[in-house]
Amino acid sequence: MEGRVPEDLVVVVDADGAIMVWSDGARRLLGYEPAELLGKPVTDLLAARLPESTRRHAAEGRRWAGEVALRHRDGDRVAVRLQGTPLADAEGGRLWLVTGTVPSYTAAPAEQGTLPLWDLTLGQLPVPVAVYDRDARLVAANDIMTEVMGRSEEDMKGLTLWEIEPNPPFDEYDRLQREVLRTGEMIFHEEHAKAPGQTRPHAWSMFLSPLKDETGAVHGISATVFDTTEQHWARRRLAVLNEASLRIGSTLDVTRTAEEMAEVAVTGGFADFVTVDLLESVALGDEPGPLPPDTPVTVRRTAQLSVLQGCPESVVASGGTIRYPVGTLPMRTLNAGRGVRHRPGDPELREWLRSSPSRAETVSRHLIHSVMMVPLRARGVTLGLVHFLRHRTPEWFSEDDLLLAEEIVARAAVSVDNARRYTRERRTALALQRSLLPERPPELAAMDIAYRYLPTGAGADIGGDWFDVIPLSGARVALVVGDVVGHGIQASATMGRLRTAVRTLADVDLAPDELLTQLDDLVIRLDREEGPEVRGEQEASGQVGATCLYAVYDPVTRRCTMARAGHPAPALVTPGGGVSFLDLPPGPPLGLGGLPFEASEVQLEENSLLALYTNGLIEAPDHDIEVGIGLLRRALSSPQGTLDETCDRVLRTVLTGRPEDDIVLMLARTAVLDAAKVRTWQLPPEPSAVARARKMAGAQLAEWELTEAEFATELIVSELVTNALRYGGAPIELRLIRDSTLICEVSDGSNTAPHLRRARVFDEGGRGLLLVAQLAERWGSRQTATGKTIWAEQPLPAGNAGK
Repeated sequence: MEGRVPEDLVVVVDADGAIMVWSDGARRLLGYEPAELLGKPVTDLLAARLPESTRRHAAEGRRWAGEVALRHRDGDRVAVRLQGTPLADAEGGRLWLVTGTVPSYTAAPAEQGTLPLWDLTLGQLPVPVAVYDRDARLVAANDIMTEVMGRSEEDMKGLTLWEIEPNPPFDEYDRLQREVLRTGEMIFHEEHAKAPGQTRPHAWSMFLSPLKDETGAVHGISATVFDTTEQHWARRRLAVLNEASLRIGSTLDVTRTAEEMAEVAVTGGFADFVTVDLLESVALGDEPGPLPPDTPVTVRRTAQLSVLQGCPESVVASGGTIRYPVGTLPMRTLNAGRGVRHRPGDPELREWLRSSPSRAETVSRHLIHSVMMVPLRARGVTLGLVHFLRHRTPEWFSEDDLLLAEEIVARAAVSVDNARRYTRERRTALALQRSLLPERPPELAAMDIAYRYLPTGAGADIGGDWFDVIPLSGARVALVVGDVVGHGIQASATMGRLRTAVRTLADVDLAPDELLTQLDDLVIRLDREEGPEVRGEQEASGQVGATCLYAVYDPVTRRCTMARAGHPAPALVTPGGGVSFLDLPPGPPLGLGGLPFEASEVQLEENSLLALYTNGLIEAPDHDIEVGIGLLRRALSSPQGTLDETCDRVLRTVLTGRPEDDIVLMLARTAVLDAAKVRTWQLPPEPSAVARARKMAGAQLAEWELTEAEFATELIVSELVTNALRYGGAPIELRLIRDSTLICEVSDGSNTAPHLRRARVFDEGGRGLLLVAQLAERWGSRQTATGKTIWAEQPLPAGNAGK
């Protein structure tokens, strides 16, 4: 380097190649005044094409060096060795610091006494710059750098950073400098710290570049620092906003959504204390109305979070209510629909604090110095008000902070409104579903019943599961469990229609397989009505479907007849504790059509236990359906205790997590009707059988001490037996059953269903069934394997119902 002046040329070039800084040495070397070149392309100075390696390194943003021919103002060519170092300006754009030396350059005698080139060039850069020697000791620093470091150049010259300030972050800077001296590679470093006399943390981007000669030997370090505080805070605000997009609205729960908004603001360092106050109607999931301008508003503290344990700043506990009087700051903010920010000295905020001594005391005790209130609005409707407070963070809320808060709240408001709408719809669907299900099992002589219905959790829609217990003629009982495809109000409405249809078909006393066939036709019709009309299809679309299990138990014969349509098979627990799953013909789900259903009959012992359920009980995302069946088998294998206790034990055993579908579990313990309460007679197909039947029925009623019902019963028996003889055929059977009612049944060998009609004045017949209908409380007929049965029920006389 002897005989040469280092850094004869110093130029700063922006990303577009325009000259930003033109040093005095560059003026002397090439003859151009700064005014002639500032803003001009640096390529105008080239007298020859740049080497390929230099252009490639510059395009990649890498440090480069090479011999370059430049054009003098007079037209001469000047050979200069240039070195380009990538920098970044305060806005994050790329800059190039280009320094150069002339191998044969010797300062003119008239200029040998001028100031060092550092003072004339780099000292004028609008960014902090410092130079250190090979021992990492400060050689020079421009004025901006001395301001940043808080000490004069004279105080720091000849010292290392460790000697200047042996504390963070200067000790880290010292380590990085020595790393550059050791490796000869540039290091980029970012630091967030408070500058002297400032309360707001600043962000600095630092470039530590080695100073090398043409041999590559490192002679020192240049440190260039850029204040990127605004960019840092902008990125931080953007990170908070991004976090809000990811975290807020993860569930369809109003309270949880409000809590997520508070968590984003506090954990992201945006605020020290946040409260979310929702209108009471919103917190309950109802539709909020317009805010009355002259009426106080009551809000519910739905969520709050603080950087301090236990939210000591709060004057209202979560879930409590607050009243916003007319004319107060929160009320005016709600009516204005725009966020506001205040400091404790602002008159409006001071007035609000004076209205509550506890609030004023909290602000004073925690030194709360900055407050923002932002209305929670979605789809043009006000939902509530969010408060952001600072007391640990020294900076006041800025206008940018208010914009960020409004953006966070706006995004959260949509999620809150979605959760509110879902809560309302779910509550409506649940109310509809519960209204369509039986409130309590009926008291039956045939069996004891217990059930559990579990709707899905708050994060899912209501399903279409249903169950029913239907008393039938002859002391028989029908058990129904079904599951409609889909969720929501539509599924609940379809469930209600199917349950009504099953009850109607059960009253007709259809066999289980015939009932499912009729129900299948109904589902197909519903599907056609609710399917897309634009397709013009005549077949079912498959959008409406269901599974169903229908069972009829006769306590007299102990026979249970069952059929299922795509539904899980029921479990049977014998009195000895053995558990089996009945092998019923599966049958297709309702709504497919064209496939038959088959019924299966099982003889049950007294005190047997039937378990009917929907697939939500045994199906779960974390295990196979066979695992669920195994858990159900284990839970039923010890059926001690009451049916309600057994239901609870089954749910505890089988449910390994939160169910994702509705669950119905119905347990039925069978009973057998006392033989003394049933009497059956076979009648010959001859007219004398009528008188004989009346006599036998009267004698049986006397034995049962039901003589008060003897007259009506003899008339009913007479008319039913007469009809069997006239319109039916052998075999003819009379049966009396004393249950909660007195039941009279007459069976014959004909499949012809009876018809009730009114006889004209001169007709000799046609009055029998009309007479039966007037004497009995209920009557009807059902098909049997050998023909039909006509039955009539009478209430037991007073005082005999419990015998």
